[in-house]
Amino acid sequence: MLGLMQDHPLSMPLLVDRLEQRFARKTVVTSTVEGRTVATFAEVAERVRRLAGALDALAVPASAPVATLGWNSQRHLELYLAVPSAGRVLHTINQRLAPADIEYIVNDAADDVIVVDRSLLDALWPLVDRLPTVRHIVVMDDGAGPALPRDPRVVDYEALIASAAPAATLSVPDERSAAALCYTSGTTGRPKGVLYDHRSIVLHALSFLFADTFGLGEADVVMPIVPMFHANAWGLPYAAILAGASLVLPGRAATPGRLADLVEHERVTVSGAVTTVWLSMLPHLRGRDLAALRRLANGGGHLPLELARQYLDELGVPLVGTWGMTEASPLVTSARTPARTDVRPAGGTPPERLAALCAAGYPSPLVGVRLARADGTLAPHDGVASGELQINGPTVAAGYVGVDATDTITADGWLRTGDVGVIDPDGCVHVVDRLKDLIKSGGEWIGSAELENAVLTHPGVEEAAVVARPDETWGERPVAYVVERPGAGLTGAAIRSHLEGRVARWWIPEDVLIVTDIPRTPTGKIAKRQLREAGVTPPR
Repeated sequence: MLGLMQDHPLSMPLLVDRLEQRFARKTVVTSTVEGRTVATFAEVAERVRRLAGALDALAVPASAPVATLGWNSQRHLELYLAVPSAGRVLHTINQRLAPADIEYIVNDAADDVIVVDRSLLDALWPLVDRLPTVRHIVVMDDGAGPALPRDPRVVDYEALIASAAPAATLSVPDERSAAALCYTSGTTGRPKGVLYDHRSIVLHALSFLFADTFGLGEADVVMPIVPMFHANAWGLPYAAILAGASLVLPGRAATPGRLADLVEHERVTVSGAVTTVWLSMLPHLRGRDLAALRRLANGGGHLPLELARQYLDELGVPLVGTWGMTEASPLVTSARTPARTDVRPAGGTPPERLAALCAAGYPSPLVGVRLARADGTLAPHDGVASGELQINGPTVAAGYVGVDATDTITADGWLRTGDVGVIDPDGCVHVVDRLKDLIKSGGEWIGSAELENAVLTHPGVEEAAVVARPDETWGERPVAYVVERPGAGLTGAAIRSHLEGRVARWWIPEDVLIVTDIPRTPTGKIAKRQLREAGVTPPR
């Protein structure tokens, strides 16, 4: 017997309704090189309807991918809403990728239209003649970049919207129809396409409103620093609209100082970014009025204990860990924000409290998480046993576009994440390492992330990365790459001495290299494969 509830699809037009009806007065602020622009949600909604009408005018086929190469801006937000609400598929592209990867992704997706910020046109235009499915290049003029090419395929974004009749109706009859496409970073091969449906996007946005996830509400001001090309900015723009929270979008001038200015002047309450961003912003946030800030989320890798301590004890702001992946929309878990009574306690934050902040955290209520051993059996959630973290749920991918996923999806439908973790009896997840980043030395495992955290407790260390090198005696040994703070005068011997008593003696790397920077992937993660493949043995 079926229930007697209305069959109303969970689809993107629901969010447009929120813009127009419930939260019309709320605002979207975009930072520009010249200053800032401000639009109400109602004004954004009207442009969304015009953009939906423009896609019809361009004869974009139903379900066709519309690609974007753009910064975090109001125009990009309009595309976030209009493209799927008009029955097409939003395909965000990482402009930091190598040209060959951009070419591959566009052709693999068979994009029909590409919408690009003018300041990024130089990254796209040399490829255009090798993109056979692309019929139109729509350029958003963000005040920089080359003159528009004289080519019939090139269309001005504002002229397109101005000339289009607004779509009177935005309707997606099937909530399971494709809404957005995002490619994985391709760190272990060609990027793979993850195809979100309307239902998964709405449910994922809803999960950000849960109190123990992000707890977003109408009173919030949300600033996604994480790029809008990266897993839909972690879903933060969609979640903010669902909650009625105002949005602050950093644009292309996202320097640490400018970001700190936005946090203070726009009274930002919630923001999300990768570790390198929080490291670079820290000195610019000191001495500012940050009373509005209640939660900063760290993603893209483990949150160093020392960085969390500095934010909490020096700034009074909780910087907390999250864990996710493109295949999970992307949020899987998040640490709980401490109560105000936990902030800046006398004598500093206790180590166990910092450890809780830096954990991957608790699963979203919509996502299941389990631990699988190498032999296929499941490990207990006892805070001790480890295994590969596997996930399932309505916001988790069941496969990839045009790619065999039998190595990624288990026979009973769980996604293999490739991360090794431990789960406490209360459900808190701790990500120990990536399977491929574990170091096996003398038959025993060394967790590179744990060793990095120990290195980062040295007051002279700015960043650290640990990878394996082959060793004739032990199989593998750890190598530490360390970026020092200005004037620290670090040596490898000082790092090794610092690690005494903090980790097992056999974990301490013989090889420590003091470097000026650590390579990153296009999504801001430490490029460990590049470090491993460099083949450079540091001096001892």
